[in-house]
Amino acid sequence: MKVTTAALPLLPLCQRFLPALPAIPALPPLPALPALPGLSALTGFSGLSGLAGLPARVTGLSMTLLKATALEAAILAGHLLLYPSGIVQERRCVPAPARGVSRDPESSSAPTAKLPAPASPPVVLLHGFIDNRSVFLLLRRSLAQHGRQQVESLNYSPLTCDIRCAAELLGRHIEEICERTGSDRVDVVGHSLGGLIARYYVQRLGGDLRVRTLVTLGTPHAGTRVVPLANAHPIVRQMRPGSAVLEELARPAPGCRTQFVSFWSDLDRVMDPLETACLDHPDLTVQNVRVSGIGHLALPVHPAVATGIRQALDTPGPGAGAAAGDHSGGLTVA
Repeated sequence: MKVTTAALPLLPLCQRFLPALPAIPALPPLPALPALPGLSALTGFSGLSGLAGLPARVTGLSMTLLKATALEAAILAGHLLLYPSGIVQERRCVPAPARGVSRDPESSSAPTAKLPAPASPPVVLLHGFIDNRSVFLLLRRSLAQHGRQQVESLNYSPLTCDIRCAAELLGRHIEEICERTGSDRVDVVGHSLGGLIARYYVQRLGGDLRVRTLVTLGTPHAGTRVVPLANAHPIVRQMRPGSAVLEELARPAPGCRTQFVSFWSDLDRVMDPLETACLDHPDLTVQNVRVSGIGHLALPVHPAVATGIRQALDTPGPGAGAAAGDHSGGLTVA
Protein backbone atom coordinates (compact mmCIF):
# COMPACT_ATOMS: atom_id res chain seq x y z
CA MET A 1 0.00 0.00 0.00
CA LYS A 2 1.24 3.47 -0.87
CA VAL A 3 0.14 5.99 1.75
CA THR A 4 1.34 9.56 1.70
CA THR A 5 0.42 12.38 3.99
CA ALA A 6 0.82 16.11 3.64
CA ALA A 7 -0.27 19.39 5.09
CA LEU A 8 -2.65 21.78 3.32
CA PRO A 9 -2.58 25.02 5.33
CA LEU A 10 -5.45 27.48 5.46
CA LEU A 11 -5.72 30.37 3.00
CA PRO A 12 -7.93 33.38 3.71
CA LEU A 13 -11.43 32.80 2.35
CA CYS A 14 -12.26 35.45 -0.22
CA GLN A 15 -15.39 37.41 0.49
CA ARG A 16 -16.66 36.69 -3.01
CA PHE A 17 -17.37 33.08 -2.02
CA LEU A 18 -19.81 34.24 0.67
CA PRO A 19 -21.06 37.59 -0.65
CA ALA A 20 -23.92 37.89 1.86
CA LEU A 21 -21.74 37.36 4.91
CA PRO A 22 -19.16 39.61 6.55
CA ALA A 23 -15.54 39.00 5.68
CA ILE A 24 -13.49 37.14 8.29
CA PRO A 25 -10.30 38.98 9.15
CA ALA A 26 -7.09 37.24 8.21
CA LEU A 27 -4.99 35.71 10.97
CA PRO A 28 -1.42 36.73 11.65
CA PRO A 29 1.08 34.26 10.17
CA LEU A 30 1.70 30.99 12.07
CA PRO A 31 4.91 28.96 12.51
CA ALA A 32 6.12 27.20 9.38
CA LEU A 33 4.99 23.59 8.91
CA PRO A 34 7.54 21.00 7.77
CA ALA A 35 7.20 19.71 4.23
CA LEU A 36 5.86 16.16 4.06
CA PRO A 37 6.22 13.63 1.22
CA GLY A 38 3.62 13.18 -1.48
CA LEU A 39 1.96 16.60 -1.26
CA SER A 40 3.71 19.91 -0.92
CA ALA A 41 2.38 22.65 1.35
CA LEU A 42 0.05 25.12 -0.30
CA THR A 43 1.62 28.10 1.36
CA GLY A 44 4.15 28.77 4.09
CA PHE A 45 3.44 30.38 7.45
CA SER A 46 5.91 32.51 9.34
CA GLY A 47 6.19 33.38 13.01
CA LEU A 48 3.44 34.72 15.29
CA SER A 49 4.15 36.93 18.24
CA GLY A 50 2.15 35.87 21.31
CA LEU A 51 -0.23 38.06 23.20
CA ALA A 52 0.94 39.44 26.53
CA GLY A 53 1.23 36.68 29.12
CA LEU A 54 0.42 33.80 26.70
CA PRO A 55 2.83 31.54 24.83
CA ALA A 56 2.88 32.19 21.10
CA ARG A 57 1.95 28.59 20.27
CA VAL A 58 -1.10 28.59 22.55
CA THR A 59 -2.19 32.00 21.24
CA GLY A 60 -1.81 30.87 17.63
CA LEU A 61 -3.84 27.72 18.27
CA SER A 62 -6.61 29.68 19.98
CA MET A 63 -6.74 32.23 17.18
CA THR A 64 -6.81 29.48 14.54
CA LEU A 65 -9.61 27.66 16.38
CA LEU A 66 -11.56 30.90 16.74
CA LYS A 67 -11.25 31.69 13.05
CA ALA A 68 -12.18 28.13 12.04
CA THR A 69 -15.26 28.27 14.29
CA ALA A 70 -16.34 31.59 12.81
CA LEU A 71 -15.81 30.24 9.32
CA GLU A 72 -17.89 27.14 10.10
CA ALA A 73 -20.71 29.34 11.40
CA ALA A 74 -20.59 31.54 8.29
CA ILE A 75 -20.60 28.54 5.97
CA LEU A 76 -23.48 26.95 7.89
CA ALA A 77 -25.54 30.14 7.57
CA GLY A 78 -24.83 30.36 3.86
CA HIS A 79 -25.58 26.68 3.34
CA LEU A 80 -28.93 26.95 5.13
CA LEU A 81 -29.89 29.67 2.65
CA LEU A 82 -28.85 27.51 -0.31
CA TYR A 83 -30.23 24.22 1.03
CA PRO A 84 -33.72 24.53 -0.56
CA SER A 85 -32.15 24.95 -4.01
CA GLY A 86 -30.55 21.51 -3.76
CA ILE A 87 -33.51 19.45 -2.58
CA VAL A 88 -34.68 18.53 -6.09
CA GLN A 89 -32.50 16.26 -8.18
CA GLU A 90 -30.61 18.16 -10.87
CA ARG A 91 -31.66 17.89 -14.47
CA ARG A 92 -29.70 15.45 -16.58
CA CYS A 93 -28.25 16.74 -19.83
CA VAL A 94 -29.58 14.53 -22.63
CA PRO A 95 -27.34 14.82 -25.71
CA ALA A 96 -28.97 15.57 -29.05
CA PRO A 97 -28.92 12.67 -31.48
CA ALA A 98 -25.89 12.56 -33.71
CA ARG A 99 -26.31 13.50 -37.37
CA GLY A 100 -27.96 10.68 -39.25
CA VAL A 101 -29.42 9.06 -36.13
CA SER A 102 -33.19 8.61 -36.22
CA ARG A 103 -35.34 10.54 -33.73
CA ASP A 104 -38.29 8.17 -34.29
CA PRO A 105 -39.19 6.79 -30.83
CA GLU A 106 -40.86 3.78 -32.47
CA SER A 107 -37.66 2.77 -34.22
CA SER A 108 -36.22 0.24 -31.78
CA SER A 109 -33.30 -0.54 -34.08
CA ALA A 110 -31.99 3.04 -34.08
CA PRO A 111 -28.68 3.38 -32.22
CA THR A 112 -28.61 5.37 -29.00
CA ALA A 113 -26.83 8.71 -29.41
CA LYS A 114 -23.95 9.35 -27.01
CA LEU A 115 -21.63 12.21 -26.35
CA PRO A 116 -18.05 11.63 -27.43
CA ALA A 117 -15.98 10.24 -24.59
CA PRO A 118 -14.60 13.25 -22.69
CA ALA A 119 -10.88 13.80 -22.24
CA SER A 120 -11.40 13.68 -18.46
CA PRO A 121 -13.89 11.33 -16.82
CA PRO A 122 -17.16 12.76 -15.53
CA VAL A 123 -17.12 13.81 -11.88
CA VAL A 124 -19.85 12.61 -9.51
CA LEU A 125 -20.40 14.58 -6.27
CA LEU A 126 -21.96 12.85 -3.26
CA HIS A 127 -23.09 14.84 -0.22
CA GLY A 128 -23.03 13.92 3.45
CA PHE A 129 -25.57 13.03 6.14
CA ILE A 130 -28.83 15.08 6.09
CA ASP A 131 -27.49 17.27 3.30
CA ASN A 132 -27.99 17.70 -0.43
CA ARG A 133 -26.15 18.70 -3.58
CA SER A 134 -26.21 22.42 -2.73
CA VAL A 135 -23.12 21.91 -0.56
CA PHE A 136 -21.06 21.51 -3.76
CA LEU A 137 -22.06 24.82 -5.39
CA LEU A 138 -18.57 26.38 -5.17
CA LEU A 139 -16.71 23.15 -5.88
CA ARG A 140 -18.75 22.59 -9.03
CA ARG A 141 -17.94 26.10 -10.18
CA SER A 142 -14.24 25.54 -9.52
CA LEU A 143 -14.20 22.24 -11.42
CA ALA A 144 -16.08 23.75 -14.37
CA GLN A 145 -13.74 26.74 -14.55
CA HIS A 146 -10.80 24.35 -14.85
CA GLY A 147 -12.16 22.23 -17.66
CA ARG A 148 -14.39 19.66 -15.99
CA GLN A 149 -17.60 20.06 -17.98
CA GLN A 150 -19.20 16.75 -16.98
CA VAL A 151 -19.95 17.30 -13.26
CA GLU A 152 -23.08 15.78 -11.72
CA SER A 153 -24.48 15.42 -8.22
CA LEU A 154 -26.55 12.66 -6.69
CA ASN A 155 -29.10 13.35 -3.97
CA TYR A 156 -29.97 10.43 -1.74
CA SER A 157 -32.87 10.71 0.69
CA PRO A 158 -32.21 12.01 4.23
CA LEU A 159 -34.37 9.07 5.30
CA THR A 160 -31.81 6.61 3.91
CA CYS A 161 -31.08 4.10 6.67
CA ASP A 162 -28.46 1.83 5.09
CA ILE A 163 -25.10 2.67 3.52
CA ARG A 164 -25.38 -0.46 1.39
CA CYS A 165 -28.66 0.68 -0.23
CA ALA A 166 -27.22 4.14 -0.89
CA ALA A 167 -24.16 2.51 -2.51
CA GLU A 168 -26.42 0.49 -4.82
CA LEU A 169 -28.22 3.70 -5.83
CA LEU A 170 -24.86 5.33 -6.53
CA GLY A 171 -23.89 2.37 -8.71
CA ARG A 172 -27.04 2.70 -10.83
CA HIS A 173 -26.43 6.44 -11.13
CA ILE A 174 -22.85 5.92 -12.31
CA GLU A 175 -23.91 3.29 -14.86
CA GLU A 176 -26.43 5.76 -16.27
CA ILE A 177 -23.77 8.48 -16.53
CA CYS A 178 -21.35 6.14 -18.32
CA GLU A 179 -24.07 5.09 -20.76
CA ARG A 180 -25.10 8.67 -21.44
CA THR A 181 -21.62 10.17 -21.79
CA GLY A 182 -19.80 7.28 -23.42
CA SER A 183 -17.18 7.26 -20.66
CA ASP A 184 -15.93 3.97 -19.21
CA ARG A 185 -15.04 5.43 -15.82
CA VAL A 186 -15.88 8.35 -13.54
CA ASP A 187 -14.25 10.23 -10.68
CA VAL A 188 -16.17 10.59 -7.41
CA VAL A 189 -15.89 13.24 -4.68
CA GLY A 190 -17.72 12.35 -1.46
CA HIS A 191 -18.16 14.59 1.58
CA SER A 192 -18.43 12.91 4.99
CA LEU A 193 -20.96 10.05 4.75
CA GLY A 194 -20.92 10.41 0.95
CA GLY A 195 -17.31 9.25 0.89
CA LEU A 196 -18.20 6.16 2.91
CA ILE A 197 -21.08 5.32 0.56
CA ALA A 198 -18.78 5.66 -2.46
CA ARG A 199 -16.09 3.56 -0.79
CA TYR A 200 -18.61 0.77 -0.12
CA TYR A 201 -19.63 0.85 -3.78
CA VAL A 202 -15.99 0.63 -4.88
CA GLN A 203 -14.87 -2.10 -2.46
CA ARG A 204 -17.96 -4.26 -2.01
CA LEU A 205 -20.07 -3.82 -5.16
CA GLY A 206 -17.42 -3.96 -7.88
CA GLY A 207 -17.36 -0.19 -8.35
CA ASP A 208 -13.61 -0.15 -8.88
CA LEU A 209 -14.37 -1.05 -12.50
CA ARG A 210 -16.15 2.29 -12.90
CA VAL A 211 -14.48 4.67 -10.41
CA ARG A 212 -11.02 5.84 -11.42
CA THR A 213 -10.37 8.17 -8.44
CA LEU A 214 -12.37 8.51 -5.23
CA VAL A 215 -11.74 11.69 -3.22
CA THR A 216 -13.19 11.73 0.29
CA LEU A 217 -13.60 14.87 2.41
CA GLY A 218 -13.88 14.39 6.17
CA THR A 219 -15.12 10.79 5.83
CA PRO A 220 -15.15 8.57 8.97
CA HIS A 221 -13.25 5.66 7.40
CA ALA A 222 -12.59 4.07 10.80
CA GLY A 223 -15.81 5.32 12.43
CA THR A 224 -16.57 8.39 14.52
CA ARG A 225 -17.76 8.55 18.14
CA VAL A 226 -19.13 12.09 17.95
CA VAL A 227 -22.66 12.86 19.31
CA PRO A 228 -23.55 9.53 20.97
CA LEU A 229 -27.24 10.55 21.17
CA ALA A 230 -27.43 10.37 17.35
CA ASN A 231 -27.26 6.56 17.56
CA ALA A 232 -31.04 6.49 17.20
CA HIS A 233 -30.51 6.85 13.43
CA PRO A 234 -29.48 3.51 11.82
CA ILE A 235 -27.04 5.10 9.37
CA VAL A 236 -25.27 6.89 12.24
CA ARG A 237 -24.80 3.52 13.95
CA GLN A 238 -23.20 2.27 10.74
CA MET A 239 -20.65 5.10 11.02
CA ARG A 240 -19.59 4.04 14.53
CA PRO A 241 -16.28 2.21 15.11
CA GLY A 242 -16.73 -1.55 14.87
CA SER A 243 -20.03 -1.44 12.92
CA ALA A 244 -20.84 -4.27 10.52
CA VAL A 245 -20.41 -1.94 7.52
CA LEU A 246 -16.96 -0.78 8.63
CA GLU A 247 -15.96 -4.39 9.30
CA GLU A 248 -16.96 -5.20 5.72
CA LEU A 249 -14.79 -2.34 4.44
CA ALA A 250 -11.85 -3.62 6.49
CA ARG A 251 -11.93 -6.95 4.65
CA PRO A 252 -9.37 -7.70 1.92
CA ALA A 253 -9.89 -5.91 -1.41
CA PRO A 254 -7.17 -7.41 -3.63
CA GLY A 255 -6.64 -5.85 -7.05
CA CYS A 256 -8.79 -2.79 -6.37
CA ARG A 257 -8.36 -0.48 -9.36
CA THR A 258 -9.53 2.75 -7.74
CA GLN A 259 -7.13 5.41 -6.48
CA PHE A 260 -8.17 6.93 -3.11
CA VAL A 261 -7.37 10.44 -1.90
CA SER A 262 -8.61 11.27 1.61
CA PHE A 263 -8.66 14.86 2.88
CA TRP A 264 -8.80 15.17 6.68
CA SER A 265 -8.71 18.28 8.85
CA ASP A 266 -6.99 18.90 12.17
CA LEU A 267 -10.02 20.96 13.29
CA ASP A 268 -12.80 18.63 12.11
CA ARG A 269 -15.02 18.23 15.20
CA VAL A 270 -17.30 15.74 13.46
CA MET A 271 -14.44 13.23 13.35
CA ASP A 272 -13.69 11.62 16.73
CA PRO A 273 -10.83 10.85 16.73
CA LEU A 274 -9.54 13.23 14.04
CA GLU A 275 -7.45 10.51 12.37
CA THR A 276 -10.54 8.46 11.62
CA ALA A 277 -10.83 10.47 8.40
CA CYS A 278 -7.51 8.95 7.22
CA LEU A 279 -7.91 5.85 5.09
CA ASP A 280 -5.64 2.94 6.00
CA HIS A 281 -6.15 -0.35 4.15
CA PRO A 282 -3.42 -2.75 2.99
CA ASP A 283 -5.03 -3.41 -0.40
CA LEU A 284 -5.87 0.16 -1.40
CA THR A 285 -3.76 2.82 -3.11
CA VAL A 286 -4.23 5.80 -0.79
CA GLN A 287 -3.01 9.35 -0.32
CA ASN A 288 -4.05 11.01 2.93
CA VAL A 289 -4.00 14.82 2.81
CA ARG A 290 -3.93 16.80 6.04
CA VAL A 291 -5.79 20.12 5.94
CA SER A 292 -4.91 22.71 8.59
CA GLY A 293 -7.14 25.33 10.14
CA ILE A 294 -10.64 24.61 8.81
CA GLY A 295 -13.56 22.52 10.03
CA HIS A 296 -15.87 19.87 8.64
CA LEU A 297 -18.29 22.12 6.75
CA ALA A 298 -15.48 24.07 5.07
CA LEU A 299 -13.95 21.03 3.36
CA PRO A 300 -16.22 21.08 0.25
CA VAL A 301 -16.23 24.90 0.16
CA HIS A 302 -12.72 26.18 0.79
CA PRO A 303 -10.82 27.25 -2.37
CA ALA A 304 -7.55 25.71 -1.13
CA VAL A 305 -9.23 22.32 -0.76
CA ALA A 306 -10.83 22.73 -4.19
CA THR A 307 -7.35 23.20 -5.62
CA GLY A 308 -6.21 20.01 -3.93
CA ILE A 309 -9.22 18.12 -5.25
CA ARG A 310 -8.56 19.28 -8.81
CA GLN A 311 -4.95 18.17 -8.56
CA ALA A 312 -5.99 14.81 -7.13
CA LEU A 313 -8.37 14.25 -10.05
CA ASP A 314 -5.73 15.32 -12.57
CA THR A 315 -3.17 12.87 -11.18
CA PRO A 316 -3.23 9.65 -13.24
CA GLY A 317 -4.44 6.72 -11.19
CA PRO A 318 -3.32 3.11 -11.27
CA GLY A 319 -3.95 1.32 -14.52
CA ALA A 320 -6.76 -1.15 -14.91
CA GLY A 321 -4.40 -4.06 -14.51
CA ALA A 322 -2.18 -2.62 -11.79
CA ALA A 323 -1.97 -4.34 -8.45
CA ALA A 324 -2.85 -2.34 -5.38
CA GLY A 325 0.17 -0.58 -3.98
CA ASP A 326 2.00 -0.46 -7.32
CA HIS A 327 1.06 3.18 -7.94
CA SER A 328 3.70 5.53 -6.60
CA GLY A 329 2.86 8.70 -8.51
CA GLY A 330 3.05 11.87 -6.44
CA LEU A 331 0.43 14.53 -5.86
CA THR A 332 1.29 18.16 -5.37
CA VAL A 333 -0.75 21.06 -4.08
CA ALA A 334 0.70 24.46 -4.96
